Amino acid sequence: MSRRLYHKALPQTHTPTPCRRFTTTPARPHALHPPPHTSLTSFLSYAARTNLPPSSTTYIGTHYEYVVLRALLRLGLRLRRVGGRNDAGIDLLGTWALPHTAPLRVLVQCKALSRAAGPNYIRELEGAFAGAPRAWRAGLALLVATKGATRGVREALGRSRLPLAYFAVGEGGVVRQVLWNASAGACGLEGVGVGVRYCLEGGGAADADAAGPREEIVLSWRGEVLPDHEADGEEEEEGPEELFD
Repeated sequence: MSRRLYHKALPQTHTPTPCRRFTTTPARPHALHPPPHTSLTSFLSYAARTNLPPSSTTYIGTHYEYVVLRALLRLGLRLRRVGGRNDAGIDLLGTWALPHTAPLRVLVQCKALSRAAGPNYIRELEGAFAGAPRAWRAGLALLVATKGATRGVREALGRSRLPLAYFAVGEGGVVRQVLWNASAGACGLEGVGVGVRYCLEGGGAADADAAGPREEIVLSWRGEVLPDHEADGEEEEEGPEELFD
């Protein structure tokens, strides 16, 4: 059985910086042209139509962004891909629906790395706030990568005064680790539990555990596991346009 990677909040090393709550629908980010794809399915069709090599950095990065978008939907994050030349380093924008608070505005950076992410990616994530749409500058920032957080990443998260979180999402779309800092807890994650469940099916080969069932993260509130949003019939194939209108 592989070593478990999931975590809850990191120890507090400073006074958390609270983020503002939002009760109105956020404005849609500016876009000069409609995107050629808005989902994993449409991207795969686009890649086949344009002969985009699967080994190219564009294919790998974009494919992983859509994998992350679908994986995080299950945990209540309704996101839209905004990657492009003017994305300020932000790949996904949206909200995180939790049962005890108004939806949190979330910006996401995705890193389809073959190695573990280093603490330099936390500094890059902090810088993404400056280029984010105004409504998201007081929200939560997520770094999502394929490997579990290193000690350097955990320490960098703990030192940051900005509300940050780290998710490990495998190439097959299985969420293997979730952790956040004290400021993220003050944003609305305080009291949210992080656990693991074992699944016998689903996920990609990259996430399979040869020794037995694969593990994936579940969230809870007051001891009750939060529902799987895909299982509730949420549409994961298209970007949640209503969040941005």
